[in-house]
Order: sequence, then C-alpha cells, then structure tokens
Amino acid sequence: MMAKVRVYGSLVAMLAGTAALSGCMSSPTYGTDKTAAEHLVDDLGSTLAFTPDTNKTNTKYQPRAGLVLPPGKEAATLVQPQATLASRENNPAWVESPEETRQRLREEADANKGSTTYVSPLAKASANGRQLSAKEQQEAYREARRIQMGAYSDKRRFLSDPPLEYRKLPEQAVADLGEPERVKERRRKQEAEMKNTGSKWYWPF
Repeated sequence: MMAKVRVYGSLVAMLAGTAALSGCMSSPTYGTDKTAAEHLVDDLGSTLAFTPDTNKTNTKYQPRAGLVLPPGKEAATLVQPQATLASRENNPAWVESPEETRQRLREEADANKGSTTYVSPLAKASANGRQLSAKEQQEAYREARRIQMGAYSDKRRFLSDPPLEYRKLPEQAVADLGEPERVKERRRKQEAEMKNTGSKWYWPF
C-alpha cells in the first residue's frame, strides 16, 4: 500500500514539475529569443561555470582618432572669444546694482574721510548738501513710508505696481459720502436698548 502511495506521489510531482516547466518555456520572450526561464538557466550556468569567457578576450578595439586641428598658419589667426559685457569693467553702460553703488560710495567715503570739503552722498540730505529742517525731515520720512506701504497714486515706482487707471475711484464712489453720522448714531442707540432688554431686532415679541 505504501509503495503505491509513493509511486502516485512521484507521478504527481513529475506532472506538476512538467506543467511548471512547460509554463515557463511558453512564457513571452519580450523581444528576445529566450524566455525568462531560459535566461535564468543561462545566468545560473554562467555563474557556476569555471571556464573563462573567450568572447571578452576576442573583442577588437579600434584606436581613437586624433584631434582635427587647423594648419599651423591658421592656428595663430583664430578669433578670440568675445569678453562678456555683463560687467562694468568691460561695459561702461552696464547698470550698476544697488549693492555695487553702496559699496562704491562706502569705499569713496573711507578714502576721503580726512578731507574737510568732501561730502558723501550717503550722508548728504539733499542735492545741495544742506541740512534738512525738522519739518522737511518729517515730510521726507512720510514720503518714504508712503512709498514703502504703496500708498501713492502719482506714478508707478515698481514693476509690481498696478497701472494708474486701476487706482482711480469711479465717479459714483467719489461722490458717495457714505452713511450719515446721524443714522449711525440712531442705530447704535437702538442696538444698545435692545441689548439691555435681551430681545433681538429680528424678533418682534
């Protein structure tokens, strides 16, 4: 009885192995001439093989070609690359950045700190170099604050500013004075009286 069970078990195992192998053998090749199972067998065989691969030793390498250079006379007449124009050293018309201007004025002030006639633009309050009065300093501060907060409508000072047409109020908005103060005061009194009674304005009872 046990012998029959072993025979049947061996047959079932052989059939299962044959089915699995046939499934692997019939798997797609994905553009190659070998299936996934064949690739696996070849990889395992190559890792276990002890014979050297002769295909690598028979590889023929072509020598690299030399550089193509102009004739000796033309090598000396090559055009030199143009210097960059994005600097004040090579282009006097290049716009000086605020950081460069500040650094230049600081170096100029340090170089002339012993002179009594030199007035640095950093310390100069106005174009003529005179000291501003308290009222002028206050007005200059307010103007700087307006510019910093964007509270100006005379012209566009920055690229992020909207066009001047967008800042103008419509005519009906200019003529509209809003709700009169008398009406506001009457409404506040009514709301205060309702708050003390505990009733709501929308509840008549």
